[in-house]
This record gives sequence, structure tokens and C-alpha cells, in this order.
Amino acid sequence: MIVTVTLNPAIDKIYWVDQLRIGEEAREEFLIRAIRSQTSAGGKGVNISIFLARLGVENVAMGFVGGHTGHVVVRDLRDEGVTTNFVWVEGETRTNVTVLERGREFIPIMVDEEGQEVSSAELDRFLRRYKRIIPRAEWVVLAGSLPPGVDSDIYRFLAVQAKEAGAKVAVMAGGHPLTRVLAASPELVKPDTREHLAMEKAPLTTRDKIITAGKKVVAQGVGMVIISHEVIGDLVVTKDNIWYIESRVPATQFKNLVGADDALVGGILYKLYTGAPIEEALRFGMAAGIASAESEEKLCKDMQEIEREMSHISLTPMGGGDAGQ
Repeated sequence: MIVTVTLNPAIDKIYWVDQLRIGEEAREEFLIRAIRSQTSAGGKGVNISIFLARLGVENVAMGFVGGHTGHVVVRDLRDEGVTTNFVWVEGETRTNVTVLERGREFIPIMVDEEGQEVSSAELDRFLRRYKRIIPRAEWVVLAGSLPPGVDSDIYRFLAVQAKEAGAKVAVMAGGHPLTRVLAASPELVKPDTREHLAMEKAPLTTRDKIITAGKKVVAQGVGMVIISHEVIGDLVVTKDNIWYIESRVPATQFKNLVGADDALVGGILYKLYTGAPIEEALRFGMAAGIASAESEEKLCKDMQEIEREMSHISLTPMGGGDAGQ
């Protein structure tokens, strides 16, 4: 079983528009009509849970939800066959908005809410539930931003508990939560660089800088770090190997990037969970991410489409890891 932790889930609201206009003067009031919209449960761990459930993997989604939007998150997950174990809090689960302009869908405009406040009593309830369930988990996924009221050390604490219970840990996070969780030596890390293209204040603007940052992370005991370099390519660093994994599909074919990164990590976890070698897991994960980006639906659920995408994926070795250097 896999447990996903999304402490700050959301409702994802996506709008497709013909043309996105920006007014320059106050009197220029105008209306932009959406040609299509989509609403679904979101948050990185939530997306991974849904993706895994579609592939038949038993998993439990945990975190905090509140209000009407919280009910929508739980309903969507249960409709997909995911077991939910959320703590209900005061307030309303956040809504994140994405606007996609026709012909420029590969450059989404995202506006994310901060999320509802979590009290110490609510956090204590979550921690008790988490401690009870992790002995049953083979993998624990810690993913996404933190809501107000939760300390940035929480992912490190949860990772340590998971590893002590015998589970492997995957992390998708950014900023201080990411920096601190590295001390727990998770097996897989995918830094969230959407807000700042940097890691531990080091810019991730070239392959060499990404590889250097990846080696530093692996040197702290992390099993594998996956860092985005381009929309269609990621660099993967382990102790012994470095790969560049990319798709030959042009980014201009993408229809919706929301959730594509989560499908990538979900695809890698699916293959590792079923015992596949790391090279196969990386290729399948990238194919899952690309297939999702090419679909207006947030997460591709067509296994045949993912398998077809694998023929467009290349995995290029770039020398040894030499993580300690």
C-alpha cells in the first residue's frame, strides 16, 4: 500500500480561453469568456493518489480538508477508488485557478490560494492517524505546500517516522520544507521549483548547475533526486548515475500541464512499487507526465496512451554520480 500526504489540498479550477488580454488603463474594463473549464480535486499528493488508483494501486490519501470544497476533494478521491483519511478543520479548503490560453497552453498562468489555518489540536489528530497507518505502507508520499499553522519541519518529522516504520519515502516540496526533509534521507525527491527556479538558494538555470545541486542532495543520503530542466526534460541524479530523461514530443502539443509533474512521480512510484528497474520507472514516469500534458484531462488514465508515449522517451546516461565530490 502507498500513503499520500497532502497537508494543503485544493480544488483545481482550470479555464481555457481564446485570448488572454491584460488591460492597461482603469477604464478598459472587458470580459474574457472561458471556452471550457474543469474542476477537480487537486494538490500534489491528491493527484498522485488518483493516478495510482487508476493503475490499480491500493493507496490512502491523508491531510487536512474543510468546508464545501473539502467535501468535493473527498468525493472526487472516493469516486476514483482512493481510501481517504483526512482530518477535518475549520475553514475552507483552498481553490487554485489556472488559465490556459489557446496556442500557449504550455505556459499556464497559475494563482494558488494560501490554504486554511491548521490548529495544533488538528495537527495532533493528523499525527495520531498517520502513526497508526504508516506500518502498513510500503511507500509514503509527502507532497505539496504547507498550510498556515504547520511548521516547515513537518515533512522531516513525517519522513523519519515513516522510515522508522519500514516505509520508503518520496517527497515533492520546495523551500524550507524541502531543505529540512533532506536530513531524513528520503528515497526519492522531486523539488518543486515552480515559484523559484532555485534549490537552497542555488539557481537551477543550466544542466551543470542542476547536476551540482542534485549531487549535493544525494550526498545527504537521498536515494534519487529528479530536477526539471525543460518542459520536456528532467535530470535524474543518484549516488552512482546521472541521466537526462526527455520526450521528443514538442511542448506546443501540450494542452494542460496541471498535474503532469504529479503523474510523472506517480508513474515512477508505480513502477518502483511493482519491482521494475529504475530505468524503466523513469521512462514510464516521463511518459505518464507527457501523456497527461497532451490531454485536456488533468491526469491521463489511458495505460495504452502512456505505453505509446514511452516510444518517444529517451534516457541518456551522463556519467557517474560521484555524489560526494
